[in-house]
Amino acid sequence: MTASSASPQRAGTPEGGKRADPLTVMSRFGAFVFLIVLCVVFTILEPAFVSTTNIFNVLRQVSIYGLLAIGMTFVILTGGIDLSIGSLLALSGLVGAAVYKGGTGLLSAGTAGQAHGYGLLAAVGAAVLVGLTGGLLQGFAVSKLRVPAFIVTLGGLSIFRGLSLVFTQGQPISTFPPEYSYWGQGLIGPVPIPVIVFLTFAVLATIVLRYTRYGRHIYAIGGNQEASRLSGLNVSRLLLSVYLITGFFAGLSGFLLSSRLNSAEVIAGVGYELTVIAGVVIGGTSLFGGEGSIFGTVVGVVLIGVLNNGLTLIDVSPYYQQIIVGIIIVLAVYLDQLVKRRRR
Repeated sequence: MTASSASPQRAGTPEGGKRADPLTVMSRFGAFVFLIVLCVVFTILEPAFVSTTNIFNVLRQVSIYGLLAIGMTFVILTGGIDLSIGSLLALSGLVGAAVYKGGTGLLSAGTAGQAHGYGLLAAVGAAVLVGLTGGLLQGFAVSKLRVPAFIVTLGGLSIFRGLSLVFTQGQPISTFPPEYSYWGQGLIGPVPIPVIVFLTFAVLATIVLRYTRYGRHIYAIGGNQEASRLSGLNVSRLLLSVYLITGFFAGLSGFLLSSRLNSAEVIAGVGYELTVIAGVVIGGTSLFGGEGSIFGTVVGVVLIGVLNNGLTLIDVSPYYQQIIVGIIIVLAVYLDQLVKRRRR
């Protein structure tokens, strides 16, 4: 058969290509388009929205959520979930603050006793170590004991919050010197330090997921865990690693949040898991695993921050803000399911 007698291509498609599915395009780029639309609308309604001060204020507010969302993206890409990150953040921040001050007995006692503390690096290390330990324990339960991630991390949510209460008897540890608070409140030029930390790790995570063998394995597990196991991947080790990653970001975020607020508190991180999961899902990462990107996560988290900030500027009640974010989450998951049905 000659080339000219081959089946004709579908009209309106590139040579050798397929017609773009509007649902697929929407699932990939809808959050970014919606973010642009929101910015335009809020700028028209309140010109102060695009001021440099407000833009960096929004980015500073979402930076902690963003760091947690980077770790959550790795977990959700494997088809898992982590409901404990807010509680682990609180515990990590308290331990880091206690190490800096030299013990929980100091609590809010100003700068007293700081000479007996262990310094900034020790505080950061302690906070990250607590996060990694929490991630290791949960990852072991999920990967080795085969307990569903939802159950493991739901238990972790309660356990880590309880440990925080026991550790300081429910009291905050506050009043730090500039050396400590600088990392949450300081600026490099006009850019807040937490924003720089967030964007730096977002770039690193993008490189890991897109350009390394490890990243390809994470996507493979989310696509089909059993097939990945049969193809020779060490699924247990990979699952353990993603919970270590979320633990790392919970620990780092605990330190940065206590630095920003000048206080490590037991109630820190309450409800963060919902906002973080919302940002990841709105950004296009499938709750069923195997699909998503760090760029989408960054867009999703920033979108929630812009939405809350813009609604506040135009005097919309915070109660309605929660309703709107909830509706967007449901629509994002529904769109993801529609795309999967279309592919099947």
